[in-house]
This record gives sequence, structure tokens and C-alpha cells, in this order.
Amino acid sequence: MDMQIYIIVALALVVMILIITNIRVCPQSRAYIIERLGTYASTWGAGLHVKLPFIDSIANNVSLKEQVMDFPPQPVITKDNVTMKIDSVVYMQITDPKLYTYGVEKPMLAIETLTATTLRNIIGELDLDTTLTSRDVINTKMRAILDEATDPWGIKVNRVEVKNIMPPEAIREAMEKQMRAERERREKILVAEGQKQSEILVAEGKKQAAILAAEAEKQSTILRAEADKEARMRRAEGEAEAIRSVQRATADGLKMIKESGPDAAVIKLRSLESLEKAAQGQATKIIVPADFQNLAGVVTAVGEMARK
Repeated sequence: MDMQIYIIVALALVVMILIITNIRVCPQSRAYIIERLGTYASTWGAGLHVKLPFIDSIANNVSLKEQVMDFPPQPVITKDNVTMKIDSVVYMQITDPKLYTYGVEKPMLAIETLTATTLRNIIGELDLDTTLTSRDVINTKMRAILDEATDPWGIKVNRVEVKNIMPPEAIREAMEKQMRAERERREKILVAEGQKQSEILVAEGKKQAAILAAEAEKQSTILRAEADKEARMRRAEGEAEAIRSVQRATADGLKMIKESGPDAAVIKLRSLESLEKAAQGQATKIIVPADFQNLAGVVTAVGEMARK
């Protein structure tokens, strides 16, 4: 009886040990491939699982996270027969653990080899200059080709990046010389453009200065002409005013003479004074009135009256 109890307890312990040892916890973002008697049985996701002892086995432990595959530089030949080295980076993710496990032997090596051959095929269609300036085109083509080729393997290629392009030393030296020459050319162009702009600005300044000087001279001439015109007008007004004053004085004198009622002797005396003034001028001829003798008599009479 005791022996049977020991056997039962031993069997219970064995069963418990088998159960405990066959309990598996699958972490998040991982998957277990389960084979039963050597054939695919199921794929375990995240959580607690129990496999059958001695029957089920874990064939593969697959990570479902996005992985980065950094491959070493690969020698490639361009369309214009330039040999260079290019290293690339592939961002991939396992989407089907079953296909990843049974689709291809050594998937990572297969992806590396496929990346190298694809890169050689794409670069072989491009020349050196296009290769150096068309990284986006190369990345897009490689991602499309690799994604399509790895789909039966349960792998999704999310992105491909060309990390480094390393041409030969002689090509690099020639490119550096070309870049230096290009920079010197641009520098000369910039200097020439600067001098051109400077000369244009100087010419524009001289032109504006000449225009302003001509405008100033024009305004000065106009002002001088207006000043001369105004001065002439003022002189003319002064002369006219003087003439009017003389005329008014003459008119006033005549009025006074008229009002005083002069006799014939006085009128003849004024005529004689006028004749004397006329004789003092530049006239070469003097017209003597017909009654000059009577006028002389009047003068003699006036002289006598003055002596008395």
C-alpha cells in the first residue's frame, strides 16, 4: 500500500514537472512556431501557452519588430564603367512567422544577397553622375524590388537607404578639382556681377546728379527771368509814374495860369523862355515867329518896368 502511494505521488510529481516545463509565455511582439511530430502545428502569439510534452516543440522564435539590416559595402559598376562601393541599410519586418520559418533557408543571408544583386542591377543602368545625385530613385527602386521578392518569405521591406557611395580615389580627386573650379567660376561671376552693379549704380548716380543740376539751372534761369521781368515792370511803372507826375505838374501849371488870367505880355514872355530853352538844345534850326519884333518890344517894356 505504501509502495502504491509512493508511485502515485511520483507520477503526480512527474506530471506536474512535465506540465510546468511545457508552459510557455510568449512575450509581446514575438511569435513561436510550434511543430507537432515534426510538422507545423500552430503559431503562438503573445500570452500563456502549454505544449504537449514529447510531441510539440518550438521550431522558431520570431521577432515581429521592425529590424534594421546594415550590410557591408558592395562593389558595383556603373554604366560608364566606374567601379565603386555602396553600402545600404534595409528596414524590414516579419509579417508572417510561418512563411519566414519555412519560406527560405537563412532569410537574413538571402536578403543580404538579394540586396547586393539588386543594387548592382540598378547601378549598372546609371552613370556616375546620375548615381551620385539619384539616391532617392535608387532607394525607391530597391524597396519595390526587395518588397516584392521577400513577400513569399513573410517579410515586409519598409524602407531602403543608400548610406554611402564611395567612388575610387582618382574619381574623388577629379570631382574635388571640378568642384573647386566650379566654386572659383561662381566666385568670379559674383565679383563681376558686383562690379557691374557698382558701375550701374555709379552711372545712375551721375545721371541723377546731372538731371538734378539741369533742373536746378532751369529753375534758377526761370527765377532770374521772372526777377528781371518784375524789375523791368517796376522801372516801367516808375517811369510811367514820373511821366504822369510831370504831366500832372504841367496840367496844374496850365490850370494856374489859366485861372490867373494872364495878359498877352506874359504869354509872349513864356514863349520867349521856351525859345531860349530850345536854343540850348541840339537843334540846328530855330523857327522865329512872325511877331518877333513885337515880342522884343514887350521884352524891353518888361525890362524897363523891372528897373523902375
